[in-house]
Amino acid sequence: MTLPRTPSFRLEGRRALVAGASSGIGAAAAVALAEAGADVTLAARNLDRLEDMVAEFHANGWQAQALRLDVADTVTTETAVAANGPFDILVNSAGLARHSPATETTPEDFDAVADLNVKGAYFLTRAVAKGLLAAGLPGSLINISSQMAHVGGLDRAVYCATKHAVEGFSKAMALEFGPAQIRVNTICPTFIRTPLTEPTFGNPERMAWVKERIKLGRVGQVEDIMGAVVFLASDAAGLVTGSALMVDGGWTAE
Repeated sequence: MTLPRTPSFRLEGRRALVAGASSGIGAAAAVALAEAGADVTLAARNLDRLEDMVAEFHANGWQAQALRLDVADTVTTETAVAANGPFDILVNSAGLARHSPATETTPEDFDAVADLNVKGAYFLTRAVAKGLLAAGLPGSLINISSQMAHVGGLDRAVYCATKHAVEGFSKAMALEFGPAQIRVNTICPTFIRTPLTEPTFGNPERMAWVKERIKLGRVGQVEDIMGAVVFLASDAAGLVTGSALMVDGGWTAE
């Protein structure tokens, strides 16, 4: 009898680009990929922070380099990806939130959030895919979305709109790039303790709303996302594309 073997979760020999890598979920994703053996390019606007992180990665024996990147600047981003790629793996964790009641949304806030969360994410994903297609390589492209891509949220009309859009283009790109063995998926976290979510954690009324809906009874830590990143990046997820991996403590199970 021949028993099956689990496909590898290891990522040696693969190059990964992590956008938004200077803090929070992006930093954790970069660590997770490096621990699994990938050569990781850490990308964000804060180059000094990235270079400090790269030094820490090297101290741990991991492969890493820094790349200054503003995902909202789509032209510069496409140029940088083409010059530094191809990348076998993308994790896009660059994101922005400006929460307010819908009646108080300003056009400036709408444009700022949409430019990064939708337009920037779209063209970054496309840029990495184009590099893989030109090189004839398979790949795994992961957008950090949100549970708010599947539900509504108080004071989050703009944020929800952008994350719903990320789900839409990720599914469409999964269909388009699937024949080339390029997988496109999203990870949808619940509230994770990061600098982006601190305003919510500092609001007792909002925290009561959050804790009521997370069925596991706790908010998330960045470590809760790391395994999901490695899974989707690896051969263990070889038949997973066009999917949204919920890491939401049961929020969307209702």
